[in-house]
Amino acid sequence: QMQLRESGGGLVQVGDSLRLSCASSGGTFSSFAVSWFRQAPGKEREFVAAMNRVGSSSTYGDFVKGRFTISRSNDQKTVYLQMTSLKPEDTANYRCAAGIIGDDSPYLDHYIYWGQGTQVTVSS
Repeated sequence: QMQLRESGGGLVQVGDSLRLSCASSGGTFSSFAVSWFRQAPGKEREFVAAMNRVGSSSTYGDFVKGRFTISRSNDQKTVYLQMTSLKPEDTANYRCAAGIIGDDSPYLDHYIYWGQGTQVTVSS
């Protein structure tokens, strides 16, 4: 069974950049699509970004498109989220996920394996 662990969150200021990492173990990483979701207290879980199994296609949530970039290294078995121009509304717990179907789906039911999350807080 695949296991995922996020890192890289922290407290930043408006306009700052931050890179999140999600390291995987178990399973065959290159067979899985990967994604990032976020959730703030009292709010619904929100799709952030996804990438297909070979890294040839990606999908972004409307509110982060143009600011965030998802990437993956199958050699390192790691998925990344590079975030720029951070806003207070980006404050949330960010979780990575992997799906056994290899396309870059934005839908929750596509993903089976989840990390525990890393907190990103953007202060103004």
